[in-house]
Amino acid sequence: MKNNTTFRGGAILARAFKEKGVDHVFTLAGGFCNPALEGFMDCQMPVINTPHEQIAGHLADGHTRITRKPTVCLVGPEGFANAVPAMLEAGGERSPVIFVTGSSTLKRQGAGGFKEIDDVAIAAPLVKYSVQITDGDRISEFVDRAWIAATTGYPGPVHISLPVDIMFSSFDETVGLKERPFNRKEADQPRAWPNPESLAKVHALLKSAERPIIIGGHGIWWSKSENILKDTALRLRIPVFNVPYHQKLLGEECEAYMGLADFHQYHPSKQAIQEADLVLMIGGRLDNQMNFGNPPFFPEEQKLVCINGSHEELEYNRASDYSLLSDPGAFLQSLSSIDLNWSNWFSLQQARREAWVTHWEEHISKETLSNAKIHPLQLSLDVQSILDDEDWLIFDGGNTHFWSEIAVNMAGWRGKKLGGIMHPGNYSLLGVGVSFAISAKALNPSKNVVLISGDGAFLSGGLSVEAAFQENLPITVVIDNNGGLDCISQQQERLFANGKHFATDFRDIPFHTMFEGLGGYGELVTSREEILPALKRAMESGKTACINVKCRGVISPIVAATSDKRDKASIE
Repeated sequence: MKNNTTFRGGAILARAFKEKGVDHVFTLAGGFCNPALEGFMDCQMPVINTPHEQIAGHLADGHTRITRKPTVCLVGPEGFANAVPAMLEAGGERSPVIFVTGSSTLKRQGAGGFKEIDDVAIAAPLVKYSVQITDGDRISEFVDRAWIAATTGYPGPVHISLPVDIMFSSFDETVGLKERPFNRKEADQPRAWPNPESLAKVHALLKSAERPIIIGGHGIWWSKSENILKDTALRLRIPVFNVPYHQKLLGEECEAYMGLADFHQYHPSKQAIQEADLVLMIGGRLDNQMNFGNPPFFPEEQKLVCINGSHEELEYNRASDYSLLSDPGAFLQSLSSIDLNWSNWFSLQQARREAWVTHWEEHISKETLSNAKIHPLQLSLDVQSILDDEDWLIFDGGNTHFWSEIAVNMAGWRGKKLGGIMHPGNYSLLGVGVSFAISAKALNPSKNVVLISGDGAFLSGGLSVEAAFQENLPITVVIDNNGGLDCISQQQERLFANGKHFATDFRDIPFHTMFEGLGGYGELVTSREEILPALKRAMESGKTACINVKCRGVISPIVAATSDKRDKASIE
């Protein structure tokens, strides 16, 4: 690769990422990417080879969500097409993954080059920034541009396409570094600071409110402001709700945390949101999950204020009564000047959460006594009961996801702490669970990481478990096995005129023996009393393990409410 002071373009790319502080690359090694892989090897950059490019993307996404630092997914031209779903998932959760494509030759572009694909155009709607490097002298510059786009303002994934002829060409080792910025290491991220006059108006609205709530969104997580959110909410006694489909901003055991801002998965949120006279939505978007800011989700007579750290977010939030451009942490810090609290209103939300949890505990107790097959809510509660405070829980699937959301709120109210929770994001993309579990284990090697996955979700992305074996990252996968795409079946039964479901059933798949065949541990569980002993044996095995649990299909509240007797075909 090296000849005096020259390096191949791929090595220049690797060195640029090394200078930024990237600490992991995920790939499916291919010939178009070999110069970059050699460069990463020379830079002593850990590169994880995966069995599929989509898995590489999800692993990079999981790593990025946990560390809140960009990670690289490197793929070839045809692999780019496989990585597109990972771009979608990362974009929905604002995860600043840097996707890099080793693409077809530049000098004969448009003439039908080997594996030629317009990757820049395909990626553009899914990422914040998509660019092809057409001059090897500018490789470092475009890495810098992509990094800034990924990490500032409204964070999110980006895409760089490096043609194979530039990838293999040689360049001086200082190419592109003789103009500003001379230092291209990771820099402090610029953050929006609130206009004092605008901030004063929001403070005035809060001081005059009798029933304020906070709905926390992605922006709080990516600005690393969750601790100040907790401190502020506890001091002011303002109840906090979390937007659906994201890493939790507060632990479910936190006194200020009430649940998801979702009327079906956490019914008391409907009372709180519709009775509130002021909603402070911090770092979130008024999208479909928030009914685009409209009644009846947000009543017309209440004040809806959106606080966002970027103009891109504010563009989504035009429906708000008042908008404030501010880093979430800066806004929350500004509330330290307010010497008020809303204890009675706060206590009412706690009482409602207590009643909601008690209702579900009584319901699942009766369900468990009267049915032989395991209820998915009971499965999730039992799994959590064996986890320690710093262990991680991942869940993936349709109803499996929805029931687990209810379960973590219930267990949290009873004081259950977890090291972290991850699950599919805004697009409900199934098959991410195994990759996210591997990411959590890689960053928390001494902790237990358990994934509860629907059988359909596992079939969508289960091949990624090979990375757990290859990298010696033992995770425990609990399959909620109900024999089909149950979430879809239940919608069909309410939609189709004949009340039946179609094309959603699976055969009886022996998931546990699949793991045994790969060198892991497996058990089949058919009754509730077998769950905890099986889980204990799996986690103590030291191997990547599967507990294949025969569950019954139970429609979750969100699917039941929104499918509505054949009136709706989807869950939106």
